[in-house]
Amino acid sequence: MAAGSCLLLLLLPSLVTASHSPPGCKIRITSKGLDLVKQEGLRFVEQELQNITVSDLHGNEGQFQYNISQVKVTDLQLAFSDLNFQPQQHLVFNINNASISLRFRRQLLYWFFYDIGSINASADGVHIYTVLQLAKDEAGRLKISNMTCNASIARMHAGFSGTLRKVYEFLSTFIVTGMRFLLSQQICPSLEHASLVLLNSLLDTVPVRNYVDEHIGIDYSLLRDPSISTDTLDLDFKGMFFPRVREDQELENHAVEPVIKETERMVYVAFSEYFFDSAMHSYFQAGVLTIELQGEKVPKDLEVLLRATFFGTIFMLSPSVDAPLRLVLQVSAPPRCIIKPSGTSVSVSAFLNISLVPPDRPPVQLSSMAMETKLSAKVFLQGKALRVQLDLRRFRIYSKQSALESLALFSLQAPLKTLLQLTIMPIINGRHHCSHTTGSVGRGIAELSLFSLSAERTKKGVQIPLPEGMDFTREVVTNHAGFLTVGADLHFSKGLQEVIEKYRPVPTAAAYSSSQPTEPSLDPSSL
Repeated sequence: MAAGSCLLLLLLPSLVTASHSPPGCKIRITSKGLDLVKQEGLRFVEQELQNITVSDLHGNEGQFQYNISQVKVTDLQLAFSDLNFQPQQHLVFNINNASISLRFRRQLLYWFFYDIGSINASADGVHIYTVLQLAKDEAGRLKISNMTCNASIARMHAGFSGTLRKVYEFLSTFIVTGMRFLLSQQICPSLEHASLVLLNSLLDTVPVRNYVDEHIGIDYSLLRDPSISTDTLDLDFKGMFFPRVREDQELENHAVEPVIKETERMVYVAFSEYFFDSAMHSYFQAGVLTIELQGEKVPKDLEVLLRATFFGTIFMLSPSVDAPLRLVLQVSAPPRCIIKPSGTSVSVSAFLNISLVPPDRPPVQLSSMAMETKLSAKVFLQGKALRVQLDLRRFRIYSKQSALESLALFSLQAPLKTLLQLTIMPIINGRHHCSHTTGSVGRGIAELSLFSLSAERTKKGVQIPLPEGMDFTREVVTNHAGFLTVGADLHFSKGLQEVIEKYRPVPTAAAYSSSQPTEPSLDPSSL
């Protein structure tokens, strides 16, 4: 018994850790961001309430018979409203002292008098109190999982005109009381449909698991239900890239968990080292971090440098040897990202194999050297796309075969570093044409197929999980120990109603949500 208790105590820390996986990406929405959402949300609520359908009302009281039909909302005044966070998983939307103007068709019979026309009515002192519960669904997507609503109308009156106006006003109690009841019964069902169906269709536009390019995808599924305080809403995303050749591959997260303490901006996005490491690990697992250059594909400047110095020093070969060169550059391990308050860097280890390829003869390997590089990384947001710009900071090469060869390589470090800056780095950062490159280097750039494939994706960036039509502005990046945060404000590039109409569910269609990865969009307006 005692041994079992000890074993349970030993396993308890690991069980707690397993139940709370650290996020690779974290988003915080503050009360300032919620205020912006409220402004757009009010316009959406007004449009939905204007579409309220009220059943026909008919009845009789003694010799008075009436039929009310074609009820339409003509105007809404939602002057006093609040949208607030409510711990632990709720948003509260409260409307006070609103007014709703109506117009409907009347058919009235009183003794022998029959009258047809229109009536203008007004509902005042309208109070609507709704509570939205937020949760993650089975696919890891944020959803409105439940809604409670309470609506009431303090008073309602109708205006009559015509010769029988005094009679109508005397008997209007029956009409007004019925209309007040019917209208109050339609407010909550309308808002429930708007929340659980229409707003959830908007949340369906948030990327959860989709493809970044032809090699890798990203998993933005929520790890747990959102955490809501009185001032903030925090969302923990998995934030893990995966190779498309092995989509079920999981990279264990041992990075520092991002901690967001700020509340001054509308939104904060935090990325841990794990977020960037998983991207580079996925590219490595996909087998695309390899470059092979042969013959004319080798930049002329590099070929001349190797033939004139390296070959003559080590192999006593004449620079005029006309056998084509073959260079194979292969990353030997997944690159690693290091985030410090002073900046962000990426460490890369690679092998460079140099061979001669005589015509109609087997290749002759001349050297296999190891390369260690450290790149500085500048992370920034553009719209809602995360982009990274890299710069070569340190470069070191050494021989895997002999100390003499390593000594000879020392003189090549500076020229090779310059050539890497002129050829590889512009391609990685998406700058294909550099004014300071020579023609021979330019031909080499055009042939670097691996980096050409990823250049546009690097330039375009990776989408951050926000709904369509919502973008970041005034971004500020701050580095911390093990993670970085981006503080920003929000703005709507598309109206809420515009996006909802675009994705309005068709009643007979299948559910829109899916946990399957989606292909990267080619339409920039969807970002």
